[in-house]
Amino acid sequence: MLRSTVDSMEDREEEQEDEGEEDLRDGGVPFFVNRGGLPVDVETWERMWRHVARIHPDGEALERGIRGNSELAKIPPPSVPTYQPTTSIPLRLEAIQKYIRDLQYNHTGTQFFEIKKSRPLTALMDIAKEMTREALPIKCLEAVILGIYLTNSMPGVERFPLSFKTQFSGNHFHHIVLGLHCSGRFGALGISRREDLMYKPLEFRTLSDLVGEFQGAYRGYWHTLRKVKLGSYVSHDPHSVEQVEWKHSVLDVDKLSPDELRKELERHTRDMRLKIGKAAPPSPSKESRKESGSPLRGPASPLRRISHIERRPSGEKKVLDQKQASDINGYQIRV
Repeated sequence: MLRSTVDSMEDREEEQEDEGEEDLRDGGVPFFVNRGGLPVDVETWERMWRHVARIHPDGEALERGIRGNSELAKIPPPSVPTYQPTTSIPLRLEAIQKYIRDLQYNHTGTQFFEIKKSRPLTALMDIAKEMTREALPIKCLEAVILGIYLTNSMPGVERFPLSFKTQFSGNHFHHIVLGLHCSGRFGALGISRREDLMYKPLEFRTLSDLVGEFQGAYRGYWHTLRKVKLGSYVSHDPHSVEQVEWKHSVLDVDKLSPDELRKELERHTRDMRLKIGKAAPPSPSKESRKESGSPLRGPASPLRRISHIERRPSGEKKVLDQKQASDINGYQIRV
C-alpha cells in the first residue's frame, strides 16, 4: 500500500512536470504561479504577501517593513546585454549569465511568469521578451526560457534543457538549467539559490563531465541525484511553431552504474548530432502571429501533448548506500 502511494505521487510529479508545473511543490514547500499576466492583479498580489508572511522567518514584520515603507531605494533594472561583432562566444555567454543573475532569484514564493512547456517556441519567446521588459526576479524554468531567447543569435551554440530530480530527507526537489554545446565543449546557463547549481562555462569536454559537475555540487548539499532529463537541441528561429522537446532522454541515475550513465549520455550526444541540420517547420505568418498574441495577455492556448518520446533504458536496479547526516535530519536544504 505504501509503495502504491509513493508510485502515485511520483506519477503526479511527472504529470506536473510535463505541463511545466514541476516546481509547484518543491521539496514539500508549495509555491504559486501568477496566471493573470502583468501587471499583477490584486488577488495574486495579496496572496503573494500572505505566503511570504508564512514562509519567511521574519514573517509579518518583513511584510510591514517593505509594504509600509515609502522610502525604499529604487533599484535600476539590468540592461539586456549587447555585444560587438567581434565579441567571443564565451564572453557573450558570461554577459548573458550576468544579466540573468542581476535579475535575481525569486524568493517570494510566487512565480511571476507562467511557463507552459507545451507552448510553441514562438510563444515562449514572447514570454522571454516580457521578462526583459518587466525585469522581475525569476526562477530556474524562467531562466531557461530567457537563456534560449538571449542565445538565439548564436547559431554556433546549441541549447538543450537539462533538468535534475534530487532527494533529500524524504522530499524530492526539481531544478533545470539550459545546457550548452559549442566547439566541442559543454556548459550551462541558469539561476539557482546555489551558486554552483547554475552557470557552467564552456569548458567540459563531454556531457558526462557536465552532469558529473552538477552531481558533485548536489552531493555537497546532501542531495542524492535521482533522475537526469535531457531535451533536444532548441531551434534558433524565435518564430518557430515547434515545441521544445524537454525529455528526449530520461535517465534513472540510481538504476545506472557510473559507466552506464556515461554511455547513455554519450548516446544522447550522438542523437543530438544527428538532429543538427534537419529541416524545421516553417515559421508562422505575420497574420497568424498577430492572432496568437502574447500568451501572458490572451486566453490560454490549448494544451498540445508531445508525441511519444523515446526513453532510454536505464539498466538494472543498483543498491546504493545512503549516508544520512544526523545533524540535519528533518531540515530541508532547498536547492
